[in-house]
Amino acid sequence: MKIRALLTCCILGLATGISPYLAAQNPDMQQKVAEAKEAMARNKQLLAQYTWVEQVTISLKGEQKKQEHFQVRLGPDGKQQKQSLDPPPTPPEHEGRLKKHVIEKKTEEYQDYAEQMKALIQQYVPPDKDRLQQSYQAGNVMVGSQPGAPGQYRLVISNYIKQGDNMTLVMDKTQKDLVSITIASYMDDPKDAVNVSVQFTGIPGGPNHVSAETINGVSKELTIAIQNSNYQHL
Repeated sequence: MKIRALLTCCILGLATGISPYLAAQNPDMQQKVAEAKEAMARNKQLLAQYTWVEQVTISLKGEQKKQEHFQVRLGPDGKQQKQSLDPPPTPPEHEGRLKKHVIEKKTEEYQDYAEQMKALIQQYVPPDKDRLQQSYQAGNVMVGSQPGAPGQYRLVISNYIKQGDNMTLVMDKTQKDLVSITIASYMDDPKDAVNVSVQFTGIPGGPNHVSAETINGVSKELTIAIQNSNYQHL
């Protein structure tokens, strides 16, 4: 029984590129989880004091379909409140009713899917400190070094939102702040994969915020690229 457990631990460790002994026995794992939780809580509190500009670009099969700009801030409930910065859309040129219907239907389909993807990823980003604690208590967190970056470490979290998903948080050892996040999740069906990469940038004396985020809906070849900039203190 012990041999089987050891083999299972080894397989899991090899699958994530982290030493199985480190994953199971690392004495400072709790401290690193606590650092991540503290960073999340601190940045959420600081971010509420700022407003910023968000650019959202949606591409389908490599072709840009839509780009929007918003002024963003956090509301009292901690959720984003957005105000469009774009001028009203220009009325489309005269075209046949059938062609117009086909275009509208295709546009509606990819926009609906894009909204579903964004709603899914909002459950991951920014990570929630309480959910991270729950994952740690459930034994779904492993810690290890970040290859090629001695000043960083990573927390690999499985089954964070959905069974079989995976999220990796890369933390800066000195600043104790998030550097990046990668996510492998899915929509309703595990075959409908959604992959995400997130980069963070710090404001001197302010929050460590999401500067760039890319969401890829693999099966639909739909990509959402988000850029955040021009952070201003309220």
